[in-house]
Order: sequence, then C-alpha cells, then structure tokens
Amino acid sequence: MNQHFPWPDERLIKAAQDGDVTSLTAVVVRSQPHVRKFAISLCASPQDAEDAAQEALIILYRKIGTLRATGALASWMFRIVRNECLRQVRLLVSRSDEQSVEPEASAEPSAENAVLHRLEVERIAAALCALPRDQRQILIMRDVQGLPGKSVAHSLGLSNAAMKSRLHRARTALRHSLAVTDEVADQSGGEDS
Repeated sequence: MNQHFPWPDERLIKAAQDGDVTSLTAVVVRSQPHVRKFAISLCASPQDAEDAAQEALIILYRKIGTLRATGALASWMFRIVRNECLRQVRLLVSRSDEQSVEPEASAEPSAENAVLHRLEVERIAAALCALPRDQRQILIMRDVQGLPGKSVAHSLGLSNAAMKSRLHRARTALRHSLAVTDEVADQSGGEDS
C-alpha cells in the first residue's frame, strides 16, 4: 500500500501549514489510505474504523497548523486514530454499564463513585484496546454490544465452536491484562504507606 500511496512530502505539508488550501487538500487525500489502514488495525469494527478515519482526517484538515514537525505527520495521525478508537470503546463500555444498572440503583452516585466508575471504564477500555484485533473485535461484539453468539460467529465468518474458543481466549487475555494492572496498582499503593 505504501508504494502506491506515499505519505505527503514535507514541502507539501509545510505549504498546507502555511494555509495553502490546494496543498492542504492534497495532504488530506494522500493521508487517507494510511489513516484508514491505521483505523482498520486499531478499531473494533469496520464502521468504527470508518468513523475514526473520518474524524482523524477532519482533525488533520482543521489542525495541521498545530503539527510541530512536518516529518511527524504519520505518528500524529496514528495517535489521533488510536485516541478516536479508544474513545469509541469507552463510549461502548460506558453505555453497556449504564444499561446494566438496576432501576432501583438509579439514585445519584456520589462524586467519588462517579470518578471511580470513570477510572474503571478507562482501565477496561485501555485493556480492551491493547488486545489483538481479533480478540478485541469478538469481545466488543459479544460482551459490550451483547450480540448473540451465532450473530457474532456469522459476521466474523467463524463456526460457533471457533467463535466460543476465540471469545474464551479473549476474555482470558482481558482478565489477565486487568489483573496485571491491579497488581501494579497494589504494588504502587503499598509503597506509599
């Protein structure tokens, strides 16, 4: 892909930063295949990837002037796409948590509980995003979106048994990742006392 679609060169990026609309359009168009590739590798679903890529290209168009080094375009775009995919997972996890709350428990949470809940959502979203794409995809579809196993298997082109096996591996990997972050937090918390 990179041979057919090279990243924009530094002269073009500099001209775009200086306000040349034609150069800016060229930078966005030439960056698009790379941004889509990042999004497909990082996001949970093709639809999320498309949304993240579009958002990243809009940010590129609006904020290219904030790019410090013209040679850093690829890493800047990668970070934007990664952050957008992470934001989408956070929203999914948060919505999933809100839907599972019991109706009787709808009293206003304390500010401390709200902060703790937000931190937990962040931790789960970060652990989920760190998983390999196939595991991340199946966990989000099955556990976050709540899709039936047969639907998940069908949309991923897997047998039901293969889907269950992959889901088990993904859940195990997520539990392991969360346990490691718990251990790290416990160790750093123990040092303060």
